[in-house]
Amino acid sequence: MKDIVVIGAGKIGSTIARMLAHTGDYRVCVADRSAEQLQQVEKHDAISTATIDIADKKALVALLTGKFAVLSAAPFHLTVAIADAAAEAEIHYLDLTEDVESTRQVKAIAAQAKTAFIPQCGLAPGFISIVANDLAKRFDTLESVRMRVGALPQYPSNALNYNLTWSTDGVINEYIEPCEAIVEGSLIDVPAMEEREEFSLDGVTYEAFNTSGGLGTLCESLKGKVRTLNYKTIRYPGHAAIFKALLNDLGLRHRREVLKDILENALPTTTQDVVVIFVTVSGFREGRLVQETYANKVYSGVVAGRMQSGIQITTAGSICAVLDLLADGKIATKGFVRQEDIALDTFLANRFGHYYAQKSDIERAAG
Repeated sequence: MKDIVVIGAGKIGSTIARMLAHTGDYRVCVADRSAEQLQQVEKHDAISTATIDIADKKALVALLTGKFAVLSAAPFHLTVAIADAAAEAEIHYLDLTEDVESTRQVKAIAAQAKTAFIPQCGLAPGFISIVANDLAKRFDTLESVRMRVGALPQYPSNALNYNLTWSTDGVINEYIEPCEAIVEGSLIDVPAMEEREEFSLDGVTYEAFNTSGGLGTLCESLKGKVRTLNYKTIRYPGHAAIFKALLNDLGLRHRREVLKDILENALPTTTQDVVVIFVTVSGFREGRLVQETYANKVYSGVVAGRMQSGIQITTAGSICAVLDLLADGKIATKGFVRQEDIALDTFLANRFGHYYAQKSDIERAAG
């Protein structure tokens, strides 16, 4: 059994702990500064808890020393401190951050590290980059890579057509920070919540708009190889207009804590959600312009005996799959590891990656 530390006892962190503990292959210590949050973590022989302040580097390094890996499910602003402690403790590091600047700093730390540093192991960034890179490799030359992801309530019941399904800090950050994109072959920053579009999938209409961080390191990997590369978050129509009014007209982009308080006290959480994944790649193959698309929906379901939301299953499942691949030696065990370095087939064959199996795959497997 490998010893793992999970930082963050929220919805995603506790789901990661449950998934790993129920395999019988990992012992998990869940760490958080909130004793109240830790009390909500499932009681299990393979799960322990620790109350810790991430700002106390000495205590954090002591907690990490001797472990196999640390998985950060903490808010993005704690990313660098956890990565720095992991390097000092000489253990593997994985995180779920969507924050671009934090990832750049993790990459710098990884350059001198003796272990693997694998940021952005969630859904987007994360699995979406694995899918996009797999499609991109099927072309002789690339024209465009368009990535769309959204975690949506199955039964929207408010004007925003939205329920809180994951980190409120993360949602606010991706709606405000600049977004990387490749436009006409040049890597540039584009504004968040702009370039809105609509599309339909399975008879349902969605909107999508720029958000920060979803591309992960793919911009760097495909720079000079593609004319257009962008990432947009999927929501139901009407969401963007109302949220832009909150951010811009009411000035809440400059008062994040106020916005967070409003959202968490006005929007209920739900486990009845659906994760929509939609990736379209076009380019030339044997002299012809062709397009390939990956479309998938992942719904909430029972995992390890407990109902989990779609975003919990996909986000926790993704980082657990990457940890498994690391433990099995199927990905690099030293230095900075990009999500697009992971083969899609290898990921989906993993016991956690299997949560992303498409309906058609499941039906074929069932005969």
